Amino acid sequence: MEKERTSIVNLLKEELFMNIVELKKGIYSVGSVDWNARSFHGYSTNRGITYNAYLIIDEKITLIDAVKAQFAEELLDRIREIIDPAKIDYIVSNHVEMDHSGGIPAVMEVAKNAVIVTADPSGLKGLKAHYGENYNYMGVKPGDTLSLGKRSLSFVQTPMLHWPDNMVTYCPEEKILFSNDAYGQHYATSKSFDDEVDLSIALAEAKKYYANILMLYKAQAKKALEVTKGLDIDMIAPSHGIIWRSHVKDILEAYEEYTSDEMNGEAVVVYDSMWHSTEKMALSIVEGFRKRGTTAYLCDLKENHISDIITLVLKAKYIAVGSSTLNNNMLPTVASFLTYLKGLTPKGDKKKAFAFGSYGWGGQSIGLVNDELIKMGYEIITDPIKINYVPKKEQLKELEEKVAKF
Repeated sequence: MEKERTSIVNLLKEELFMNIVELKKGIYSVGSVDWNARSFHGYSTNRGITYNAYLIIDEKITLIDAVKAQFAEELLDRIREIIDPAKIDYIVSNHVEMDHSGGIPAVMEVAKNAVIVTADPSGLKGLKAHYGENYNYMGVKPGDTLSLGKRSLSFVQTPMLHWPDNMVTYCPEEKILFSNDAYGQHYATSKSFDDEVDLSIALAEAKKYYANILMLYKAQAKKALEVTKGLDIDMIAPSHGIIWRSHVKDILEAYEEYTSDEMNGEAVVVYDSMWHSTEKMALSIVEGFRKRGTTAYLCDLKENHISDIITLVLKAKYIAVGSSTLNNNMLPTVASFLTYLKGLTPKGDKKKAFAFGSYGWGGQSIGLVNDELIKMGYEIITDPIKINYVPKKEQLKELEEKVAKF
């Protein structure tokens, strides 16, 4: 039994170390895969999450990012297959958030003389707040460079993409951009590169990631994109998901689309309904959009996760939000969706919107939904649409025709 247990452990170790991938000679991916993660701060991660970290072997041994704390030992085990982690000279922390930096204390316990390199001042402030002031920190400003020997690293701060401390790291000799959250995806896979997976899935997950993490910071993402386009890049190595090497052009074009003000002309109809009356209205609204030649998506909040709906909303031109009235208020599912949407809506979003719903007596929910849409800065294209109790066929037909004329 003991021999069998040892054999299984060794097999697991082999599997673990098979996943150490060399990006270019002397540069390794040593991060972790969280296969079973299904939620990240309200964002559904149905394909899991990776916490990427990269090891550069040069005269100065450098680790870029340090995974989530619970995966720190796995990170160190991967590094040990390549080099003694005590020899690490620099830990580059592109982002303070703990799914990027949580492993720093464990790494520093082994690499006691390592210097932690991070953005000055926000990265220094954030890391010291999280992990104390007893480590050796080095703050870097935009344009600063760090010599590793044969290679060098340069740093570009990308504040509020999506924390104040964010920066990206570029290795000009290898033409690799360590892009932090930009160009990432929550996509757990045993493969490491874009040409080893289904590109359509990688791009779909990149879109969902942008919509649910970065959409609010569209202006900052646009600036980061311009910085990226100004670099000579063979490879983009983000902190989450697969590494872009064969389809760098595709992901940059995707970000051009995400960050542009141009919308795709589609409509998203989001609702929850108690006894199907608001649902009937939602179906008529979709039919009205169809009649005018507009692609429309129907999203029942009981059946669709808000993070998937947000991905549809990202480039949509129209959004209609419906709710029944419950205890003088909108339904909790609708309130949750609107709160999530408001937190991600960038300034200057030009979507056209309206509220709708069925009610029994008070009908307050529809006005409350309308108020939230106004707060988001959307253009309200009609007064709130209310129908008392169960909609009649002629009322639904009238609603359909109204939408068809928008």
